[in-house]
Amino acid sequence: MRLKRRVTRWMILATIFALVGGLATTARAGPPFFTDDPEPVDLGHYEFYLYSTLDKAKDSTAVGAPSFEFNAGVLPETQFHVIAPVTALRPMGGPNAYGPGDLELGVKVRFLNNEDQKFMVGTFPLLECPTGDSDHGLGNGQAWAKLPLWIQKSWGPWTTYGGGGYAINRAAGQRDFGFGGWVLQRDITDKLTLGGELYGQGPSASDSHGYLLYNLGGTLKLTDTLSVLFTAGHTLTGERHLVSYVALYWAW
Repeated sequence: MRLKRRVTRWMILATIFALVGGLATTARAGPPFFTDDPEPVDLGHYEFYLYSTLDKAKDSTAVGAPSFEFNAGVLPETQFHVIAPVTALRPMGGPNAYGPGDLELGVKVRFLNNEDQKFMVGTFPLLECPTGDSDHGLGNGQAWAKLPLWIQKSWGPWTTYGGGGYAINRAAGQRDFGFGGWVLQRDITDKLTLGGELYGQGPSASDSHGYLLYNLGGTLKLTDTLSVLFTAGHTLTGERHLVSYVALYWAW
């Protein structure tokens, strides 16, 4: 009962923030969207996210809370990345589970940056480490990787970015799949950016299906170093997902 109340509490919190995000749809590059961008954190700069996610599928509900992301500009045009998620899982007809998920490590490298044309290209390979309890649905059970290519173009207050890649997952019951997405966003003021995303991927497990979803969300800058990020979205076709994301974001 205590776990059930905890899961419900986080679901309510994530849903409230998702609804707020739907009313004031905004965006920054990468989080809070699934689609990422090729722009790394500047050398000697850092980012930290305290965030919650919601993914309500046909047969289960997963809430990530509290979860953490840290990025650091460790070399010119190069960013180190780590995500430490905590997940509450509520499968239909099965026992609830709560605990650490799989640790994500990555390195983002921008290898083309045309400042005159405001055009850039980069890659962001990710390694998912099997730190979660796969017996209770909190992890994959085996390391797997994502290999993407991202591009970005800006003009005036507008920015668009996207791309895609391939995921390699050889764990039992899982499969390799392609993924990709695109974001269009606009700076409304110096504190508010609005945008939207289309994102899709192929089936990631032997008993799953691919999907295409839309996502609306963004960024509200509170101070020079603190922002709120939020999104909400739903599938357009394929496997059903209702998703949301909310985060407090620090940059220094």
